[in-house]
Amino acid sequence: MYIETVPNRNSPPAILLREGYREGGKIVKRTLANLSHWDPQLVEHFRILLKGGVAVESPQALMHIERSLPHGHVAAVLGIARRCGLARLVDAAPAPVRSLVLALVVARVLEPGSKLATWRSLQPESATHSLSQVLGLEAFEAERLYAALDWLGEAQPRIERTLATRHLGDGVLVLYDLTSTWVTGRHCALAHYGYSRDGKRDDPQIVFGLLCAADGCPVAVEVFAGNTADPATLGAQIDKLKKRFGLSQVVWVGDRGMITSARIEQVLRPAGMSWITALRSPQIAELIEERGPWQPSLFDERGLIAVNSARYPGERLVVCRNPVLAEERARKRVELLAATEAELAAIAQATARPRNRLRGQDKIGLRVGRVIERYRMAKHFELNITDTSLTFSRKQAQIDAEAALDGLYVLRTNVPGDQLSDVQTVLAYKRLAHVERAFRSMKTVDLHVRPIYHFSESRVRAHVFLCMLAYYVEWHLREALKPLLHDDEELQGRRDQRANPVMPTPRSQTANAKAARHRTDDDLPVHSLHSLLQDLATLTYNVTSTPVNPQARIIITTRPTPLQAKAFALLGIDPGCSQ
Repeated sequence: MYIETVPNRNSPPAILLREGYREGGKIVKRTLANLSHWDPQLVEHFRILLKGGVAVESPQALMHIERSLPHGHVAAVLGIARRCGLARLVDAAPAPVRSLVLALVVARVLEPGSKLATWRSLQPESATHSLSQVLGLEAFEAERLYAALDWLGEAQPRIERTLATRHLGDGVLVLYDLTSTWVTGRHCALAHYGYSRDGKRDDPQIVFGLLCAADGCPVAVEVFAGNTADPATLGAQIDKLKKRFGLSQVVWVGDRGMITSARIEQVLRPAGMSWITALRSPQIAELIEERGPWQPSLFDERGLIAVNSARYPGERLVVCRNPVLAEERARKRVELLAATEAELAAIAQATARPRNRLRGQDKIGLRVGRVIERYRMAKHFELNITDTSLTFSRKQAQIDAEAALDGLYVLRTNVPGDQLSDVQTVLAYKRLAHVERAFRSMKTVDLHVRPIYHFSESRVRAHVFLCMLAYYVEWHLREALKPLLHDDEELQGRRDQRANPVMPTPRSQTANAKAARHRTDDDLPVHSLHSLLQDLATLTYNVTSTPVNPQARIIITTRPTPLQAKAFALLGIDPGCSQ
């Protein structure tokens, strides 16, 4: 028997159940039933039965899905961690610890949280993703995860030395900057009150400095007590590069608060190091007095002037002018001065109104203090407060002096011009933005280094180092997935080729097209890294079994969507072969 579809000229085709047999040497067809009124799916199943197939009541009768876990983001992050060599960095760990260290780093990228939350996500009963299954982890106690963190802290010098060998070398640029983050609890010896970059002046904090290669790839991190000043950390980093990493000559790139004149004379120059930094505003004012004011017409098409000064023997100074920044600062100052004057005038009127006059030097001063605190313009006003009045006036000479510096910054370096041109010096200094991006990612956007729950010094240091390694993985992940992200893939190349290195580099046509259409050139949706990982997580890790052999487990991963397939192709990873 078989099913035959017979076309009808003006009607739907007839679906007939027929039998074929031989009669008189010929094959004869006989119609047994008309199946045209059957559901097409039922007809297809019947066709399979007639061909010797097997029909079942439901798909569950063939296969049971025991569990499904988010997997695609695990495959992506774990895969890039192996490709960028992170897995090899922890090969020296004992076998039971090795997988846990890798799990700590990968989980920090996937779901940053406390170590207890990470431990819970790795347990078979409470797993929130496939990481423990892919790494072959069985149920384990939380103390083993803390032991893995302790091992990571002890291995930090060796791991950083390997990273420095990969990404640094004599004569290269080294980016260095410092940030702070508050500490939860009161028992950490590193936690002290200090200058908070997060505006959390009421909480104790720690300070940590990050060393990056010129492309922004993190290499090393060090934690300091919360009351440590920025310049005081520089000597320790130079010792680290010379003694631990074996680098005798690198170019340090740091901001004006990090590489100060005192640190240059006390630390960098005696160590034979080179530097690129910027002058502070008072130093720029002194330079203007020495060399005269720099009118906009003096700057060439590159937006810079190379000068020398007796104050900085053996060094080059590169004066840069950004007209966009100059205009913005002038506009902001005009608005703040006007707003301050308006509120001070209101207070002055309150002291002279016919009824309920504002009286008392302390009360008037309190009102004035609120205004000054809000707009930060005290340096530009002459204030006179008495018990019965308030008078004020602008310090026009000081305002004009500040306006003369609008859009100006001066770079200072001892690298000879034949080794690093003026344009290259400006571009090198601008690379500090890579470190700022790293801090933003580590502290808030992705990896959430805070809040810090640990109280022992060793674990606080290990925790920050763990976050740095997670950012190392994330950095490589971003580089590989740029075509699918909002990032401008051509930004660094365009920046290096611009005639004017001072002005901001406009986004490329490719980046503008992605931003306008929210689609890539392949007509795929554009994502942030976070949302792309969320999309990849919908590719699941399915544990299945069959009624024939219910004890056997078959692992099947979801078929990737076009977007997921593109992401894994960029990463060079097969999500079905993650183990």
